[in-house]
This record gives sequence, structure tokens and C-alpha cells, in this order.
Amino acid sequence: MKRTWWKEAVVYQVYWRSFFDSNGDGYGDLEGLIQKLDYIRDLGVDVIWLNPCYESPDKDNGYDISDYYRIMDKAGDMETFDRLLHEVHKRGMKLIMDLVVNHTSDQHPWFIESRSSKNNPKRDWYIWRDKPNNWRSYFTPSAWEYDEQTGQYYFHSFAVEQPDLNWENEEVREEIYKMMRFWLDKGIDGFRLDAIALLAKPEGFPDAENPYDIRYLTNNPGVHDYLQEMHEKVLKHYDIFTVGEVAFVSPEEGLKYVGEDRNELHTLFHFEVCDEMPTWDPIRFKQIQKRWYEGLWGKGWNSQFLNNHDHTRQVTRYGNDKQFRVESAKLLATLVHTLPGTPYIYQGEEIGMTGVKFDSIDDYNDIAMKNKYAEEVAKGRDPKEVLESLQLLSRDNSRTPMQWDDSEHAGFTTGTPWLKVNPNYKEINVKQALADPNSVYYYYKKLIQLRKQNPVMVYGTFDDISEHDPYIYAYMRELDGVRWLIVLNHCDNDNVYKLPEKLASARRHLLLGNYTDVKEEGSTLHMRPHEARIYALQ
Repeated sequence: MKRTWWKEAVVYQVYWRSFFDSNGDGYGDLEGLIQKLDYIRDLGVDVIWLNPCYESPDKDNGYDISDYYRIMDKAGDMETFDRLLHEVHKRGMKLIMDLVVNHTSDQHPWFIESRSSKNNPKRDWYIWRDKPNNWRSYFTPSAWEYDEQTGQYYFHSFAVEQPDLNWENEEVREEIYKMMRFWLDKGIDGFRLDAIALLAKPEGFPDAENPYDIRYLTNNPGVHDYLQEMHEKVLKHYDIFTVGEVAFVSPEEGLKYVGEDRNELHTLFHFEVCDEMPTWDPIRFKQIQKRWYEGLWGKGWNSQFLNNHDHTRQVTRYGNDKQFRVESAKLLATLVHTLPGTPYIYQGEEIGMTGVKFDSIDDYNDIAMKNKYAEEVAKGRDPKEVLESLQLLSRDNSRTPMQWDDSEHAGFTTGTPWLKVNPNYKEINVKQALADPNSVYYYYKKLIQLRKQNPVMVYGTFDDISEHDPYIYAYMRELDGVRWLIVLNHCDNDNVYKLPEKLASARRHLLLGNYTDVKEEGSTLHMRPHEARIYALQ
């Protein structure tokens, strides 16, 4: 297997508007990130993934771009960005930018021109039709919006304010490639490509048999032609790292995006876990991991993550954020960092931050949640019930401000935060974590260091030896005679795990565990609630 820097990297995602506010306006900003770079470096990560900070009306928190060549005022300016990039590199880290090329803002000059008349040269830069089909978008009941000025409908896979670009138009593609070169020539180290599987649209836009199953938006014929062209004209000319957001994809289809012989992307985010497994389902999770390992290993590269800016914090959704929060957070960290693929850390995960339940829809900012709430209430459903049904998977679970200390607003801002701080910030914060040698933070540091020192965590084969156990997840990683055993008791109760006969007589050395008083036993392991152990076998 080919060894590369990006396969060995650990990535830290910065949702900058919730990270640290340097000027008291209530929004995190790039200057705030610069001030906290030492904190990120000290954790041991290699790459920072920066969410979109381009010029934007901010209808979807920066994923509606109105100028690809400017930094939005909330985030800072280009001078600050250039300084950020310099400071990241000075600390031996890399920076990848989140880039949205499936759609723009409806305030982008391209779209303003496009909608001005049917004869405008940029009319065909977007997708216009006389009649809509029955498709839904990710955020709204229809993927089409009527424009009175020209009497046609434009297509939007997300919000009304986010019209899709027409990738069939070569002028559009060349303009996108030109913009990508602009950022890469600045010295950034790659891209996280948002909604990249949506670039190609089905010919003729036929009605869907079931419009609520929005798979028709993704993985359509032509998408790989676009990505191979992007690679040929842009990506292959730089030593960078690319990761694509690819929804509704199987390992077989995923390999087309990241196969090392395909000349498209380096790696991908699939969403069989985060989109399709609302709560913890151990057997299903094991099956997903096995299928993706078998589908990609030796041919392409996977990513490991359980939360991000779009998905509820992992300890709340897939763990226990009450009685066993610390143990559970450490177990989930062990899981993500020891499975095959590049591990991602979402800001605050490293201190065990949790999801949130606000009392009113007015306290939420998530456009997808607010649109769904309005749609359901309009149908006559009880508003309280609707709110409760949407809370667990609201994107704001992960977007509440970073909890730096126990001062007002968790030390995030001296002003009024753009989104309310989680009320538990007095107990869960960076200051507290750094003062406690047994905190979640220091466990992450040990995990990351272990990965840097042991190639078996990166390049080792994977073998699940607990396939049908509903509580214990045990698997092997092996490389060049080095054998590691990972055992996780992912539940609130004690459990016993009997080692397979082939391992029973092996000598075990505990490399890392999330309980401090592990007593070595024979071939039967007595595991406590949410206990995680990493063993080297001899």
C-alpha cells in the first residue's frame, strides 16, 4: 500500500463562527482561530479543516457563497486569512478549505446576471426550466423556485437562496477551476469538497417515484467525468489532500470517487453512519465498517468520523452524555482513531462537549431544522412535539460555541453569542480539561501520539472478531508482524468478553485504556461500562 502524508494525518475541523470570537461581535473569526492555534497544535493534529469563510449572505452559515475571492466580514479579511495560513504552516500543520461548487448564493453576481433575462450570457450557468418536477431539496419541499422576472423555475438542491450551478456548461467548470487554482496558489493544502456527489443531474429531470427519498440528487451519470477533469486541470498539479462529501453511496460506488487508479479524490466522507443510523446500532455499525474496509482497502482510502458541523455531537448521539460522559467520549475517540481510515476531530469533541436541547425553536439557527419545523407545524402538528422530534438531529447540537472556560458565554465571546452556549459549560470546558490529567483532552493526545508512533494504526489490516456481539466491539489491526487488539464495551453495563482461541495464549501489553485501574486477566476480559482498551499482542 502506498504511504502518504494525508493517510497518516489526523484532521481537526474548525467551525470558525463557533470557535473563538476575537472582537466581541458574537461570532468566531479567523483572528480568534489564530489566537487558538497553539491549543490545536498541542493536541497533536496535522491538518485543520476550515469551514467556508468566503463572502456570503450567510443564509446557510457560509455554504451560500456570493464571492469566492473574498473573506466574509464576520470572519475577517484576506490579510487575516493569509496570516492564518502562515501561522498554521509555521506550527507544522496544514490547512484545507471547505469549498462549495455545487451551488452558489442567489446573491452571487453570476446568478444575478443569470436571472436578469433569458438571453443573458450567464443564463445557462444555472438550471432553469419552464415546469418543475416533483423533487424535494435537502431543505425545502420543492427543489424548484419560481422566478417572476423571467417566468421560469430555477433548481436548488438545498435552500431557495442556494441555486445549483450547471456543471454541463464548460464556462462554469473553467471558472470554478480558475478559482480553485487561486486558493491553491496561495498555499492552502487542499479542499474538503461540499456536496460533491451532486454536480451531475439526471437527463430530463424525470419525476421521482418517491420524492421523499432524495437519493436522486446524488451520484448521477457524469459526476466522475467532472471530477476526473477537475483532477486533470487542477488537483494533480499540487501536493494536496482532497476529501469529498459523498452522500448515499455504497463502498462500490465510493471506490469510483477515491480509487487510487481513478484520478479523482483522495478520500471521502460517506454517511451510512451519520445520516442513516440515527442512534447507536452496534451490529449495523460493525457491518458498515466491514463492508467499507473490504470495499476500499488497498484500493482507496476512507475517513472515520461520528460528528461534524452537520451532525449531533457523538457522545450525545452515539454514547452516554450523562452518567458515563467521560468514559463514553474516550471510547468513541478510541473507535474513530483505531478503525481504518483518516480520523477527524470536530472542535469540542476532544473535551467531550455534548448536544443541547433549547426550549424554543427561536433559539435555533439551523435553516434545515427551522424549515422542517415550519413545514410540519403548517400541517397541524403540535409545535412542542415537532420541536422534540427535531432536537436530537438538529445541526445546532454541534454548532453551539466552543467552551473555553467557566466564565460568561464559556469564554467564547465578550459580546452576545450568535448561538446560545450550552448551559453545561461551567462543568465542561477547555480550562477544566487542561487541569485534569485524566480528562478527555489528554486521552485524545495519547491516542494521536500512539497513531504517529505506530504505523499499524494507519496501515494495518482490520479483522472484526466480535461480529455478532451486541455490546462488545473487538477487532485486530496487523502490520509487518505487529498485532494490536482493540476491545470496546459500548454500553452502560459490565460485560465479559472471551478471547478467541487463537488469541487466548498471546501475551498482552495494555497500550491505552480509558479506566486507570485495569487488572490483567486470562483469556476472559471483564469490561466496565464504556471501557476501551488497546493491546499489543506478542
